[in-house]
Amino acid sequence: MIGAMVMIFVAIWIYQSAIKNNTGNAVMWACIAAGVFMAAQLLLVNFQVFLLEEFRADKGGENYERDLTSIGDRKNEGGFQSGAGVFLSLLLEFMPPVVGLLLAAVIRAVFMLKQGISINTLFGGIVEMFTEAFAAMLNSFKEGLKK
Repeated sequence: MIGAMVMIFVAIWIYQSAIKNNTGNAVMWACIAAGVFMAAQLLLVNFQVFLLEEFRADKGGENYERDLTSIGDRKNEGGFQSGAGVFLSLLLEFMPPVVGLLLAAVIRAVFMLKQGISINTLFGGIVEMFTEAFAAMLNSFKEGLKK
């Protein structure tokens, strides 16, 4: 769920950046970034499930069945409830969207904008995206109240 919301924001951010910088093919760049984001998320989630299965399989013996279907079901069982377990659970939950965001930012900076990698070029335009959306939402409410 978190990854899907972040992926939507990434696609909007890349699209707006392509439009503002006149790079052309804004929809193509947004689709590439969303595809890379989704591929990175898929690979990391599957890798995390593999790691969690390895942690749990040695405790279950031959009676262990893989009947749980998501990371959220597995992470709170069997030793993941201590302080380190909470940290590990948070890390495993937030790592795929963060890595996907970083990969999309690198694609945006290096391939789309053809600039070097720095904090400003990687994450430039994110704040403007939210402020412009908030301003447009306020204008929409104001127009609705006038009618």
